[in-house]
Amino acid sequence: MRRFTAPRPPREERCELCAVPLAGTRHRHLVDTEQRALACACDPCAQLLDRSGGTTGRFRTVPGRYLSDPGHQVDAQAWERLRIPVSVAFFFRNSALDRLVALYPSPAGATESELEPESWQPLLAATSLAGLLEPDVEALLLRKHQDRVECHLVPVDICYELVGRMRLRWQGFDGGAQARADLEAFFTHVRERARDHRGGRA
Repeated sequence: MRRFTAPRPPREERCELCAVPLAGTRHRHLVDTEQRALACACDPCAQLLDRSGGTTGRFRTVPGRYLSDPGHQVDAQAWERLRIPVSVAFFFRNSALDRLVALYPSPAGATESELEPESWQPLLAATSLAGLLEPDVEALLLRKHQDRVECHLVPVDICYELVGRMRLRWQGFDGGAQARADLEAFFTHVRERARDHRGGRA
């Protein structure tokens, strides 16, 4: 009976292209466009897709670029028109649906905005980062904080990482102190990595 009642060991993560075990906790990610999900990848497989310019197959490598737009025109009023109940949202182009998708973190996970695209298109027009997005693999990340809006282009996998962290930490109506601290640490990391898309540092 002991083997049935003992806790199961964690499942070993493997590359979803070649099945090689993934050592350590940090590895590349792919977007599985058929399943609309993230897949883990070893460095050689991710690099192979990078070199082949894999933008049309089932799997697409998530790139590592972080960009900021200090001159964006997204203001607090534009944010309020989104009627998103939290202070963070991200947008990415879903190639299977052939449209932009707007999501935000919630206690239930990634929640899709139910607004019509016409409601948030003016917001996207207020930053040149929106036109730089690689379909499926990069996201426009926005945060309203202290009456201003931050605007970054980031790898899409870190947006889902943020969703997971918020879901794990969320307490009460507003998320609680631990979730807010995690959110601040996350955006500090993004600011440190992001460079000004016009060529300078963010």
